[in-house]
Amino acid sequence: MALAMLATAGTAQTATVYTTTSDGSLKLSKTAVPVQPGESLANRKLLFGTSVEHQTIEGFGFALTYASCYNLMKMSQDSRDRFLRQTYSPTDGYGVSYARIAIGSCDFSSKTYSLCDEEGLEHFALQQDEIDYIIPILKEILAINPNIKIIATPWSCPKWMKSLTQTGNIAYNVWKGGYLNPKYRQEYAEYFVKFIEAMKKQGIDIYAVSPQNEPLNGGNTASTRMPWNAESEFVKVLASTFKQKGLKTKIYVYDHNFNYDDQKAQNDYPIKVYSALGEDFEGSELVVGSAYHDYGGDPSELFDIHSQRPDKQIIFTEASLGDWNDGRDLGRGTTNVNSETHLNEDMERLMIGLLNKYCTAVIYWNLMLDNNGGPKLRGGCQTCCGAVDIDSKNYSSLNFNRHYYIISQTSAVVRPRAVWISSYKMEEIASAVFRNPDGSYAMLISNNGASDMEVGVSDHSFAWHVDVKLPTESIVSLLIPYRGIVSSIKKTETEHSADNKYYSIDGKHITTPTVGQIFIHKGKKVIQ
Repeated sequence: MALAMLATAGTAQTATVYTTTSDGSLKLSKTAVPVQPGESLANRKLLFGTSVEHQTIEGFGFALTYASCYNLMKMSQDSRDRFLRQTYSPTDGYGVSYARIAIGSCDFSSKTYSLCDEEGLEHFALQQDEIDYIIPILKEILAINPNIKIIATPWSCPKWMKSLTQTGNIAYNVWKGGYLNPKYRQEYAEYFVKFIEAMKKQGIDIYAVSPQNEPLNGGNTASTRMPWNAESEFVKVLASTFKQKGLKTKIYVYDHNFNYDDQKAQNDYPIKVYSALGEDFEGSELVVGSAYHDYGGDPSELFDIHSQRPDKQIIFTEASLGDWNDGRDLGRGTTNVNSETHLNEDMERLMIGLLNKYCTAVIYWNLMLDNNGGPKLRGGCQTCCGAVDIDSKNYSSLNFNRHYYIISQTSAVVRPRAVWISSYKMEEIASAVFRNPDGSYAMLISNNGASDMEVGVSDHSFAWHVDVKLPTESIVSLLIPYRGIVSSIKKTETEHSADNKYYSIDGKHITTPTVGQIFIHKGKKVIQ
């Protein structure tokens, strides 16, 4: 008995499509296309399987540095509210769902500082950057999207906790470089606790931390070196302290480049940390994975890390735009003249590629900088631009750069707790497919080809399809609602009889249909 199960009779179901082109003719353009029964007649088809599930997605977002929050606070209240709702609202906007903040200063702060510059944790206090800028913006975002996740990371421990060497025998009262003195591991762990508790008092939950931003880079405006053996010792204390304090905050180790800054002794840094920690230590359940940046090496490293520890998550926490990569250009600019567009390259490398390599979250660097790349500290990045630029003459004119389009288009269709189920790469097309918690399907597509094309999107049943237009050199994201999915029952296991007259679809009993009868279907089918 072959039965076609389509969308509810009389109710036309549509998929939502977002499109951005490298020539800028379309930017987050939103359209609707019908979900149709049967196989597509398009010459090209993007087919995906639905039976295998990979990692669960936690979200996508940007860093909310002091600089980003300063620029946001310079906007009028109405303009800022519109922008934040457009960006973060899961119902009225794109639903961006993750944010990264610094514990103390970073290279986009008002000054270089920690939250306890005077020796002794009794002097711990949030500073002006947090109180006047970062916390107010976080509160506005949380009012729009209460479920946003926040990961926090220090660029440096307080200077009085530093030593020139790993052994701690020489004090090092300098912001750049140095190591955490082993005798201060417990106090530094309590410093993290004080930060998490201080933010909690402001109504802000810290979902996760990493122990050190770029632990192999001692040259940032504020930085602390933390090789894998030093980080493993500190993480053991940090996890134990969190556990004893009743904190559920997750810990992601490493937080640096794919190539381990070409330091061979640091290769496979997260794996070495996990091995040194072992499995039987207090708070072990809080050490959930590792974090990576894209300033050296290739994302293929993530395959190696996942293969060695498939039980641990991988997240991506930083990639920036700037003069070196034509940050304000969607096309080929001056650095990609003989290759794919910057828009397509970043979508394929830093979104589709990362998700296809088991990343559970993708976060880019500054959400918003001014047109001069600031505010910024001397010694930090002097040629960066934000995902969004704001004109410092009026603090109202906005220029959106490619990282904003990529994060927004992805967030609009791939929801938190979605699972990656399939991927596709052939010639100029790259894609990834996800199943959202509500049963809908999301697809990310990059067309780096030199011509427009139409593709038929479907699962392998060929019982339904969506025909989607892919403009030349574009990124497209697609959301197919579960009520529009067409499924089919190929053959019943038993013939219909008086004792076997029901089908169960997602737990609902439905009288045995005749061929062509129409029902709502969320994705599972069971014969009873």
